[in-house]
Amino acid sequence: MKTNKTKYSQIALIIAAIAAVASLVLTIIYSGFTLASQICLGVGVVALAVSILLDPEDVRAFFSGRQAKYGTNMLLSTLAVLAILVVVNLIGYHNDIRWDLTADKTNSLSPETLNVLKSLDQPVTAQAYFTSLTSKENAETLLRNYSNAARGKFSYEFIDPNENPLAANEAGITRDGSIVLKASDAQEIITAVNEQQLTSALLRLLSPEEKVIYVLTGHGEPTFDAYEDASYAYAVRELTTKNYTINELNLLATNKVPEDAKVIIIAGPQKPLSEDEVTLLKAFVDNGGGLIVMLEPTALTQFGDSQDPLATWLADEWNIQYEDDLIIDLTSQSGTLAVVERYGNHAITTSLTGMTAVFPTCRSLNTGTDSSITPTALAYSSANAWGETDMEALLNNSATYDADSDHAGPLALALAVEDSSTGSRIVAFGDSEFANNAMYQYYGNADLFLNSVDWVAKQDQLINLTAKSTTERTLVTPNKAVQNAILFGSVAVIPLAIIIAGVVVGIQRRKEI
Repeated sequence: MKTNKTKYSQIALIIAAIAAVASLVLTIIYSGFTLASQICLGVGVVALAVSILLDPEDVRAFFSGRQAKYGTNMLLSTLAVLAILVVVNLIGYHNDIRWDLTADKTNSLSPETLNVLKSLDQPVTAQAYFTSLTSKENAETLLRNYSNAARGKFSYEFIDPNENPLAANEAGITRDGSIVLKASDAQEIITAVNEQQLTSALLRLLSPEEKVIYVLTGHGEPTFDAYEDASYAYAVRELTTKNYTINELNLLATNKVPEDAKVIIIAGPQKPLSEDEVTLLKAFVDNGGGLIVMLEPTALTQFGDSQDPLATWLADEWNIQYEDDLIIDLTSQSGTLAVVERYGNHAITTSLTGMTAVFPTCRSLNTGTDSSITPTALAYSSANAWGETDMEALLNNSATYDADSDHAGPLALALAVEDSSTGSRIVAFGDSEFANNAMYQYYGNADLFLNSVDWVAKQDQLINLTAKSTTERTLVTPNKAVQNAILFGSVAVIPLAIIIAGVVVGIQRRKEI
């Protein structure tokens, strides 16, 4: 009977130990004394009590004998180590000090960003909208660095738009992985998470300026405020969240460009602009204004045989040549859907790496013969696409590539040009539908349009961050002799040394006996 009680007492003691360890582990994992932790601790206490009741004599002997002495010393040592660990963790938690030990300081913020953060005169909150499908590791590291450097003036939180759609809707979030910066009543949204974009958005937030965009009307352009497929309401919504003001402009009626205009957008006119309108646009651009032109293929408009003063001005003075064709891409679903195969090297396309864009009906663009002005191609079609010039064949659904008259791919779908002396910037697209409500959410269409607006409005890069030098590391493979020496050392020398040490210790102990 005594033996059975002792056996069950030991089992109860083991259960108590396991339950205590489980309670501690759960408390650490969930950062709190949760219900599961409490249950495990309760089980441990009950098991310990059962163990004592089953064999009280062993417990009494333990506490009165030599085991108690050594056990008490071990317990005190264990408690001391745990106390030190708790104090060290508390100090580390309340003093988040980190050292960047990388050779090229890849985990450190640039001096320009640090100066911006130190000069904050009001609290800034960053709301990062990330679903479980998008990794937030890089964003969290970047935001933590900003928070540490801002000395309490920069805070952040992560919000899952699927779990809190109301907050995402109020913030104007349309894409996963967006970050909203808020200060007082103003906010800025970025979709490319990097230091350059975050610091530029911070500067825009803290130094607000009037950013007014005018949308040209009067030529049969789609509306910008309706939610039908051909309109641009989704684009307007995102521009508004970026603190742009969108107004309409009918130059035929006003005969002047408003003084507060920063950007003018010409999107899908069905009739050509007049010479007087182009003259007003020319004066606006020459004075440092920004212009976005999105023209449809002529065959899909009501231009007919009329002259196009806008296209003529772009070709003569800005070296932007609109071709009279319609791009055919047989690799796409519809045949007339031009898919971007690659982007050009430009500030507009930097954040679009790995993301394509699509143009439903597009004409190709080319650079003219003026070598003093060199536009940059933003996007190219695939090499299999071509610019069809035979509109009759298109209408008869019999278009085929003709090397003598058609334009061979890859074709430029958009061009950007800048006059550094005046600050004038123009972006020209061969399609206007890629940014409408029906196509806005497709792939990189939204980013391509928004980045273009930011660029022509000179809001793309308000600060130039110091470039970090990259330390190149090359792994030099050791020669055969060195490889053999490493293998011999790990397989023979180290085990042999351990065996010899064991033999020596054994001999010494025998001598002592």
